[in-house]
Amino acid sequence: MSNSSPTAPIDRLPRPQELVDSRLVRLSLAVVVAPLRFLAFWAAVALPFLYLPLLVGGLDGQQTTAFLALLLANVVALLLGHEYGQ
Repeated sequence: MSNSSPTAPIDRLPRPQELVDSRLVRLSLAVVVAPLRFLAFWAAVALPFLYLPLLVGGLDGQQTTAFLALLLANVVALLLGHEYGQ
């Protein structure tokens, strides 16, 4: 027969403060991440409509910079909003 206990040793169990902290962190992340994903998703949907006036008028100088900035913002929004609604 073995003298080992089927339960976890006391030193491996999380302390009550650690449980509260981890729950608080998860809740805080959920409160911040969900709206961020929502906004990023819809920004990724809407930003391409801003390309049209730039492309119709032609790209020169500052318009090229604005187009590239919009493109970069769209890529970032796509990455952040990718998991929205799943």
